[in-house]
Amino acid sequence: MLWLFRRFLVLLLTGWAALTLNFILPRLMPGNPIEAMLARYQGKLSPQAVGALEIQFGLNTHESKIAQYFTYLGHTVTGNLGTSISYFPTKVSSIIGSSLPWTLGLVGFAVVVAFIVGTAIGAAAGFRRGSRFDSIAVPFGVMLSAMPVFWISLLALYFLAFRLGWFPVAGGIGGTQSISISGIGSIINHAALPAITLTVVSIGTWILLMRNSTVSVLGEDYIKFGRAKGLPERVVAYHYAARNAILPQFTAFALAIGFVVAGAIFTEYVFSYPGIAYYLLEAVLSLDYPLIQGIFLVIVVAVLIANFLADILYVFLDPRIRLEGRS
Repeated sequence: MLWLFRRFLVLLLTGWAALTLNFILPRLMPGNPIEAMLARYQGKLSPQAVGALEIQFGLNTHESKIAQYFTYLGHTVTGNLGTSISYFPTKVSSIIGSSLPWTLGLVGFAVVVAFIVGTAIGAAAGFRRGSRFDSIAVPFGVMLSAMPVFWISLLALYFLAFRLGWFPVAGGIGGTQSISISGIGSIINHAALPAITLTVVSIGTWILLMRNSTVSVLGEDYIKFGRAKGLPERVVAYHYAARNAILPQFTAFALAIGFVVAGAIFTEYVFSYPGIAYYLLEAVLSLDYPLIQGIFLVIVVAVLIANFLADILYVFLDPRIRLEGRS
């Protein structure tokens, strides 16, 4: 428990540092988002109206950066993420709330499927190191992990959606952004091609990670001891090798689950998929500070929670950590 408490303190410190960077980085970008919004809508406002907009968007230039920082922290703690500049007057929380389920469904499915399939293939290849299966799995994993996501997305979009017409070319469900039970079939139809693309590209990394971890574990003394006892290879492979080799995978999986919230920016943008990553790119291009900060806040919280849950899982899976916590 002491080890988990220390990890929780680190989580809080990391969260504060991430919130601070989340405040600083958008303000280092060139340009003024208020001026960009006015130029887009060709608006002519008085200086008083511009000042009111700056205050509403948390960009009050008459306040010091320190005052803006504490105002930002206060709004963040109370859940007030502000109003979007590029989608004015929509609230940032409304945009995140409508787009987050799309990303969770799409990228979450792809990450889980890729992790299960890639880990199984990597474990089999590592345990059969030097075999024909291993000689095929490793180049296959390298090829998949090296493929650019946007390139695979464009190929899939052109051939499977545009030329063959098997999938919709873009959008969510019939051009709308809402999710309903009655439209579940259309949701799956629109999300299938982006999900397949992400799954195929992600499998390669899991294959290589698990294969290398398994090869490393096979050189340990407890593997030799298990074989010296005359245990079947199946028992050695599962109970001795795979259960220990998969431990590092959980850390990577926790990070991947956390970054599910970030989505796959290029994939969502290529397919015009209404996920949170699509809105993040739109926010960066339009200097939408409140939306950028709101989405990054969700990403940071998701990653931190996923890592802490991975630490809790490690305590149950690895007895060495429990012994370390008692010392």
